[in-house]
Amino acid sequence: GKMVDANNANDEGPFSPGRTGDVPIGALVKLAYSGKYTYEELYSCLVGNGGMVAYLGTNDLRTAMKRLEEGDEKAKLVLKAMVYQISKEIYAMAAVLKGKIDAIAVTGGMSYEPYIVNSIREYVSNIALVLIFPGEMEMEALALGVLRVLNGEEKAKVYK
Repeated sequence: GKMVDANNANDEGPFSPGRTGDVPIGALVKLAYSGKYTYEELYSCLVGNGGMVAYLGTNDLRTAMKRLEEGDEKAKLVLKAMVYQISKEIYAMAAVLKGKIDAIAVTGGMSYEPYIVNSIREYVSNIALVLIFPGEMEMEALALGVLRVLNGEEKAKVYK
């Protein structure tokens, strides 16, 4: 396939275990100029201490899932909201692809959790086949990309 768009989890998209994702820009500007936070403190609120950490005090999905299974309503709400935002981002990408989608691939550590992937499937399976590839394969993908360039199968992309 060909990658045509992406979101940068540090700056946009759905919230994650440690990142806030999209935030209301007006509120962010107000906080930035409030004098209450240094740059480092505010950045830490957005990346590292945002997302699930801000709501549940943990970035460990297993801990959040245990709380959900024990009946913790806040954990349930936060996990449902995260799935909702992930699904909304998938739909946003589907829109710009004009519905021409062969499959939706779900990867990363969270894809080990059946609750997460099944919930995402409930939202987006009407768009295309949903494929689950549990685990974090970033380093393998980077190495294979370098190998394709070295073998002359692809040209190196220079980002500006």
